[in-house]
Amino acid sequence: MSEQVFHMAGGAEPPGRIHHVAIVVRDLDKALAFYREALMLPVTMTADMVSDRVTMCFLSAGESKVELIQPTDDSTGVARFLASRGEGFHHVCFEVADLASELTRLAAAGITLIDDAPRRGAEGPVAFIHPSSAHGVLVELIEAPGGPAWAALGMAAEAAGASVGPDPGLTK
Repeated sequence: MSEQVFHMAGGAEPPGRIHHVAIVVRDLDKALAFYREALMLPVTMTADMVSDRVTMCFLSAGESKVELIQPTDDSTGVARFLASRGEGFHHVCFEVADLASELTRLAAAGITLIDDAPRRGAEGPVAFIHPSSAHGVLVELIEAPGGPAWAALGMAAEAAGASVGPDPGLTK
């Protein structure tokens, strides 16, 4: 059995926490009836990610969150996932201090990335690791508030809790 060894480059840190787990659903309202009402998880945000063609809802679960995702366009990867695999677990998201540095480190280690640079997500700068490098699991990385990608993507005011106006790819 071969073993791939990964090294933490100078200054690199392991992920801080599991930010959220994401679940793909056919009907967001029906899913909310279970997660919000039966499990009593409070909704922290609902948003239409126009650029990703999904509607998402975050529910708080201690220091982490549950993200419910409903595709709004049948041609998206999320819609294809739902059609082929049905409702259920979609991805896990880890919080990192410096997303761009982490992507550079992972790429240098031969990890297959879906996003090679941070992009705007509903709750901050994000990037995805391809399931082929993560034993069949789609992994999302999100930068902790105030990290360098927030400013690079023009999201610094959002990290500080200020309103900066609507993101062209996000409606709330």
